[in-house]
Amino acid sequence: MNENPHATILVVEDDPSHRDLVSEELQDAGWTVLTAGDVPDARHLLQGGGVDLVLSDLRLPGEDGLALLEDCRLHALPPAFIMLTAFGTIAQAVEALKQGADDFLTKPVDLDHLVIAVRRALRNRRLQAEVARYREMLQGDDFHGLIGSSPPMQALYTRIRQLAGAVGPVLVTGESGTGKELVARAIHAESPRAEGPFVAINCAGIPGELMESELFGHAAGAFSGARQARRGLFQEAHGGTLLLDEIGEMPMAMQAKLLRLLQDGRVRPVGSNREVETDVRVVAATHRDPAVLIREQSFREDLYYRLETFRLHVPPLRQRGDDIERLAARFLARFGAAMDRRVDGISPEALRALHAYAFPGNVRELTNLIERAVTFCRGDQIQLRDLPDAVTRRPRDGGAAAFPWSPQEDAPMPTLAEVEDRYIRWVLHRLEGNKRQAARVLGIGRRTLYRRLEGSDPEADPEDPS
Repeated sequence: MNENPHATILVVEDDPSHRDLVSEELQDAGWTVLTAGDVPDARHLLQGGGVDLVLSDLRLPGEDGLALLEDCRLHALPPAFIMLTAFGTIAQAVEALKQGADDFLTKPVDLDHLVIAVRRALRNRRLQAEVARYREMLQGDDFHGLIGSSPPMQALYTRIRQLAGAVGPVLVTGESGTGKELVARAIHAESPRAEGPFVAINCAGIPGELMESELFGHAAGAFSGARQARRGLFQEAHGGTLLLDEIGEMPMAMQAKLLRLLQDGRVRPVGSNREVETDVRVVAATHRDPAVLIREQSFREDLYYRLETFRLHVPPLRQRGDDIERLAARFLARFGAAMDRRVDGISPEALRALHAYAFPGNVRELTNLIERAVTFCRGDQIQLRDLPDAVTRRPRDGGAAAFPWSPQEDAPMPTLAEVEDRYIRWVLHRLEGNKRQAARVLGIGRRTLYRRLEGSDPEADPEDPS
């Protein structure tokens, strides 16, 4: 099987009969072949670009094959190079290897051996090209831990720089796994508070009855077990930035106290009669749509408007184009080093599958996916077989792979409710019925999703807080 069916090979040989013999054999193997009888003609063909491998005789009229090899080494991505030599010039062939040739073959050439050598050299060149591309992707596109140079990410970086010097709160929205905490850290790093502390808390991970003490601190004896006073996170973050992640999960009673703190800048530890001044910039983050939370009466509208002094939206991975490959390259290098595995890249087929996938879990999902692929990869490249079924499996209904409705002049226009219903069911189809992931993508709670799907779901989790 030809692994490089689109490769172009330049045969440089002054003996017409030998040149024709070699060219026909390579063409029969499926490659495109160019020919030249001397170095000047070969240089002319190389200037046109697109040559993947040079097969050159060592002895040529005028300049020899070593001169041509030296020219090829000057290219940004040199073509693979195989030297042909008679038995009496093997010492020179060894010298050619030292100067960068991939292989050498003695004349008369064994044609089967020739094809094997060409395949090996082309494969090595392809791997070198992919390694070079991945190295390029690993450089120059890191913004305080955020990776990507797509237009949506460039716009995000610009907005972060613009608002970093302000003093008001920032609301960061975006789907789960998009990197909202990294955005908060970037805001802090770009701000005048960069030398101060950065403190993060996940509101969904703190029981409601403990959240006030966690944020504001408590006095000694404030409650059972409080043997000594404890500073809250607002005091820990004094002079810096506090990230309130998943702010939508904060209890309503706590939201009222947070609103007051944002208005007057003072905290009162639990069980204390004394208020403490704080100098903290608050960044709040949520994967839920704040408008939906307000409609569901689970989030205070006045707190929302106070937090939305500045708002940033983190784009989902499926809207970031080539950033998928850049991120994959970074994670590939990270996990390859951690596992002491040499995995040089991702096959074109696997890469196409990644680009076609919706990534409901966004960058976090891609991170886990690459770690899994590196673990199970059996070669030096991640192949389609190394990716999860969810990435490689095509939708059973081909028509459902695209958005289910687009406006056309001669088509009846659906109501907004009909479009929303079709979109919800389309997302569920793409995610193969996974309601938890669908709710995250849609920015609604699972209970809301169940109601939109016409009634309660018998398999709903009764303890689901969403």
